[in-house]
Amino acid sequence: MENIMSYEGIITIEPGKRGGQPCIRGMRITVYDVLSYLAAGMTEQEVLQDFPYLTHEDILACLAYAAEREHRMLVVND
Repeated sequence: MENIMSYEGIITIEPGKRGGQPCIRGMRITVYDVLSYLAAGMTEQEVLQDFPYLTHEDILACLAYAAEREHRMLVVND
């Protein structure tokens, strides 16, 4: 698991923005938004075309954030 991308500096949380949800680089698009698009079947390329201000690294950061959050939940429940 040491090869997972670091999302520091990409995933930001600001109390007054989008209800404090994790966002991408201080923008109003959330990690949840990106993951929802991917889960609905959009390809990474389609997401990047629809949101040209996002980067490949942004999407990887969303996935890394979700993976780490899931891992933390599993550790707590053990």
